[in-house]
Amino acid sequence: MTVVQALLGFAAVAAVLTVIPGIDTTLVLRAALTRGPRHAISTALGVGAGSLAWGAAAALGATALLAASRTAYLVVAAAGTAYLLYLGVNLIVQSFRGGSHELALAETSQAVSPWRSFAAGVSTNLLNPKVGVFYIATIPQFIPAGMPPLEGGLLLAGVHNLIGMVWFALIIGAATVARRWLSNARALRIVDRAAGSFLVIFGIKLAFDTRAKFLA
Repeated sequence: MTVVQALLGFAAVAAVLTVIPGIDTTLVLRAALTRGPRHAISTALGVGAGSLAWGAAAALGATALLAASRTAYLVVAAAGTAYLLYLGVNLIVQSFRGGSHELALAETSQAVSPWRSFAAGVSTNLLNPKVGVFYIATIPQFIPAGMPPLEGGLLLAGVHNLIGMVWFALIIGAATVARRWLSNARALRIVDRAAGSFLVIFGIKLAFDTRAKFLA
């Protein structure tokens, strides 16, 4: 397989994965609607950094542990489930606290560090074992013949990142326009309840999928 064939083949698979609504898209969209483009971009970059880490691990064979070791998969899945439930429940609880969203609106005009958004993107991506399983199932197959595994893994993860950033840019652009009509506390409460519920559902689904995986 030539480099061009590998890149095009992997890009086709990655594009389908990217546009399917998921956790990463939810976090970027929520950041864009409630914090603005700067925080949304930081979240997207965090997701991208997590993907690069998974890509390097897949190329080096580290994520094969997720496929081969029941304990390793369960540990990552449990951590991911707990983190998603924490994020989701926290958003829902905050949406019912009086004054919390008025404060959030005030914070958007102040120097709130985007590193918090970046960290959320990284941690959510790294704690999602399905990302690791996807990478270990695809990246080794698309690494061009003769290319060092680490280079190949990072190159393919970079392609996935590029596709993801284009997708996130479209989402952030649309959300920035919509934000003009959503810049009030009531709208922020609705956004947080929707995003929180989505994350809780994903967390519960991850838990049931993990249980089914080991009971099958």
